[in-house]
Amino acid sequence: MTKTLLVASSGGHLAELHDLVPRLGVGARRWVTFDNPQSRSLLRGEDVEFVPAATSRDLMGVLKDLRVARRMLRAERFDRVISTGASVAMAFFVPATAAGIECWYIESATRTEGPSLTGRLAARVPGVRLYTQYQGWAGGPWSYGGSIFDAFEPEALTDPPPIRRAVVTLGTHERYAFPRLLAHLTRLLPPEWEVLWQVGSTVIDRMPAGARRQVPVGEMRRALAAADIVISHAGVGSALAAMQAGKRAVYVPRRRVHAEHVDDHQVEMARELESRKLVVAREAEQVTLEDLRTAAAWSVRAVPGVPPFRLTPAMGNVRTAKEELCS
Repeated sequence: MTKTLLVASSGGHLAELHDLVPRLGVGARRWVTFDNPQSRSLLRGEDVEFVPAATSRDLMGVLKDLRVARRMLRAERFDRVISTGASVAMAFFVPATAAGIECWYIESATRTEGPSLTGRLAARVPGVRLYTQYQGWAGGPWSYGGSIFDAFEPEALTDPPPIRRAVVTLGTHERYAFPRLLAHLTRLLPPEWEVLWQVGSTVIDRMPAGARRQVPVGEMRRALAAADIVISHAGVGSALAAMQAGKRAVYVPRRRVHAEHVDDHQVEMARELESRKLVVAREAEQVTLEDLRTAAAWSVRAVPGVPPFRLTPAMGNVRTAKEELCS
């Protein structure tokens, strides 16, 4: 029986891989991710190995995960490794390819114009098959497999209700806060609205009442389903959660110039989803009540019969796993 390792950082990377699994034809599996309320809630009932958390461009974190990967691959036979990133992917790809285990890397849907740093590193490890979710930059070692967003489409509401309940989610990244958006929303949202605030590491002088760093997945799903409007940072996990709840979110990208993220991939993500009419994309200081009413006048529904994600072999890579470890 084929057994697969599903490897992803917590947050959006894990949410993407979790959503893609039904389209990947995966049977017996073990998940590898970081231990936090989101991952425990999302993967409840699954076979999970929690590994040390590695943040963006965290060499020490990768080395800790590499030790875990080597131990796991020596202790048990796995037939393939599939990852959506980020750095934890490399920790498993290097020893897995050295052991002759098939590895597949699916680049995040946030990368609309080219691969991430993890994607570029994975492309240098021989034996890793590479997949993009955008036809526009497929080619060379990168094959187009489909998109997680193919599973959703927008639908206008005939009689949208007034807005009374809102969910604000700024993501859960430990390193990057989003005070521009939180400060703006505390001034914008009417005090009579019932608001769930998931603010992650963001702290401002006047925090909203009831603000929480992280909300468990089950509770967040219920809140999203009951909400009239969702306002979210432009993370892929937050977008998926809103769409699964049938909501067209107001979607706000973090900006590198404000030290809100490592680069501007959220700007690209917001542009892509707005082109699909799955979100209303706005800059942090430009969100208005009219934007919220516009978004609340639409729903998002699941597309029936979404096709499998097409995992076909890509061209081989050129460096050895030993060379990659030493570079």
